[in-house]
Amino acid sequence: MQANQPHVHNHDHDHDISHLLEPSHEGANTLQATPAHIHVDEEEPITRQPKQALRIGIGGPVGSGKTALVAALCKTLSKDLALAVVTNDIYTTEDADFLLRHGVLPADRVTAVETGACPHTAIRDDISTNLEAIEELEEKLPPLDLILVESGGDNLTATFSRGLIHQQIFVIDVAGGDKVPRKGGPGVTTSDLLVINKTDLASHVNADLDVMDRDAKAKRGDLPVLFTSLTQDPAATSVAAWVKEKLSEHTH
Repeated sequence: MQANQPHVHNHDHDHDISHLLEPSHEGANTLQATPAHIHVDEEEPITRQPKQALRIGIGGPVGSGKTALVAALCKTLSKDLALAVVTNDIYTTEDADFLLRHGVLPADRVTAVETGACPHTAIRDDISTNLEAIEELEEKLPPLDLILVESGGDNLTATFSRGLIHQQIFVIDVAGGDKVPRKGGPGVTTSDLLVINKTDLASHVNADLDVMDRDAKAKRGDLPVLFTSLTQDPAATSVAAWVKEKLSEHTH
């Protein structure tokens, strides 16, 4: 074949992918891949021990306000509780640096993990680095009441291994559009608490909070949903109250 002659591929055979698709519960005109792409948590759940710090994972997409929520919780809860934070970023320590710049906790109470891969890898698939970070904090800062583990920004499928945390919060934001809750995904549907953040932006992005509330409840059943605006409530009052409730359950 000459160098400038275009390459022609005679595509005269059929790709039968019918075995990879099946009707979706979303409707007759919707197909879903089969088998379903499910991430399995292979770790044994950590047991609840009254003298062990409650571990809460905070995950969600990039820009949803996870780090700002962690900062707000640190400011609000550190008045009464001994707490520490583990942050996860792919290649940087930006989230940990944010917390330190804002002085929400002393530097020895914030540990940064660089995951080097998609954030869910370090919070679900191979949790060893996060476990090591938690253990080091517990050894040098006894006794701790609460450890917040913040995931790097990830998608709606991101969940924490139950071998790493006791409770998980998933944060989405209004700026992503009021369609986000009905898209579902494990983060939205199975987290112990769903936080819909940045409600003050709803009018700017034409997001209907009632629609988000309806769709979130449809996906989550009885699992709680909280709407927040850290601009209007810098103390994250409702989320802090939920954390205190879970800590009370953990220690009794």
